[in-house]
Amino acid sequence: MKASTLRKYFVMGSQNCNKDPLSILDEAIKAGITCFQYREKGEGALTGGAKYSLGHKLRQRCAEADILFIVNDDVELFDALKADGIHVGQSDRSVKEIRSKYPDTIIGLSVSDRTELEQSPVHLVDYLGVGPMYRTITKKDANPVAGPEWVKVVKKAFPEVPVVGIGGIHPENAAEVMEAGADGVAVISAITHAADISAVVQAI
Repeated sequence: MKASTLRKYFVMGSQNCNKDPLSILDEAIKAGITCFQYREKGEGALTGGAKYSLGHKLRQRCAEADILFIVNDDVELFDALKADGIHVGQSDRSVKEIRSKYPDTIIGLSVSDRTELEQSPVHLVDYLGVGPMYRTITKKDANPVAGPEWVKVVKKAFPEVPVVGIGGIHPENAAEVMEAGADGVAVISAITHAADISAVVQAI
């Protein structure tokens, strides 16, 4: 996986959308996102068959457009959708376990402070999601804001590992995160709530 694939990283589940998720993804793909993560999680999220059904449709869209398709946290869903990769947090399924079962898949891991970074098996992952960069309303249980300085710390410790900034990123502050050394920025509501998705994707 090239680090450039992570440059414009769109994360979404139906719970983040105020209109059809498929039409939002279509617009975002057309506008130039480079990676997509299906994150059906939290209040109002789909479960069971509905979650899988939407996942299959989103997967299809990404496959047709040759966009990297990542599933958040759910190994069974990742397997069923034949996703390109999986992204996990610190309290999710262990990276070691996933890597041993899926040696060739792309694995992303979230790190929000030095302790997590030091205790994480960074050598087993393909990229790190670092944040929150700014205050975010999307994730109710978000860690304290780490800011773009956190990108610099992670990049200094692991210069060869691609880093994606996440949390409260929008067109006005995305450049700060990139200037700190990130390989990409991940956004949710900046795209799902945008009046003009194309303008937002181009601006980040």
